[in-house]
Amino acid sequence: MAGDREAGTAVVTGASSGIGAEYAAQLARRGWDLVLVARRADRLATVAERLGDGVAVTTVVADLADQADLVRVTERVAQDDVSLLVNNAGINGYGAFAAADAGLLAKVLGVNVVAPTVLARAALPHMTARGRGAVINVASLLAFAGSLPPVPLPHRAVYAGTKGYMVTFTRTLAAEVAATPVRVQVVCPGLTATEFHLGAGDTPVSGRERVHDEGGMPPADVVTASLSALEAREVVCVPGLRDADAVTRLTAAERALREDSGLVLAPRYRPATGDGD
Repeated sequence: MAGDREAGTAVVTGASSGIGAEYAAQLARRGWDLVLVARRADRLATVAERLGDGVAVTTVVADLADQADLVRVTERVAQDDVSLLVNNAGINGYGAFAAADAGLLAKVLGVNVVAPTVLARAALPHMTARGRGAVINVASLLAFAGSLPPVPLPHRAVYAGTKGYMVTFTRTLAAEVAATPVRVQVVCPGLTATEFHLGAGDTPVSGRERVHDEGGMPPADVVTASLSALEAREVVCVPGLRDADAVTRLTAAERALREDSGLVLAPRYRPATGDGD
């Protein structure tokens, strides 16, 4: 499906750099018409120019944390020609939770949770009615890092929580639409060689596109893995994961946790009844 030149239009959010710009490039090479969404008009124009001729490219300058902008993008996503939605836009809001700006944390929730949920809701009914389409949600390996301390990882309570939401939302939604031709995927990159870590997300990174000092996997590899996994109908794509069965083991662990939880209070939570109590 990702290689179908008659597939229609793909909407890519956060398309002005990094993983989003790479989705645009690879989808254009596969013949997709594109709607590219991001906050930075100059960066969007540069990405569109690099795509060359042969596909139709529309740019939409929008901040998905802004309600009016989100409505505009939602209306475009809901149109009949959209066969692929890539929810890539995200901001990190890194910082110790108790010291973080509450407004910034609300923006992280808006961009990372509310926007992709609303956009997927706008896209899916039309895809289901046409019998074709896909939604790709870009999460992070930090979705699985809840038990780890913030050093050497970033302070990330809200960001990791939003990515955990994206993983659970996508997996559950995939089960919901499993009987339809529509595909749903969540891709969970690890450290990626983009400019994502150069700012917290309160303001866009300005100037030419850069890569943070820590390096990481090239964004081209992340997107290559995602589109390959989409064709293989993998719901959870972890681009650097060598042991694909790890996702199966995660599912088995979740099942065991649910099945071992009964309607009787676990012994460790019962009041002590020994002598002297």
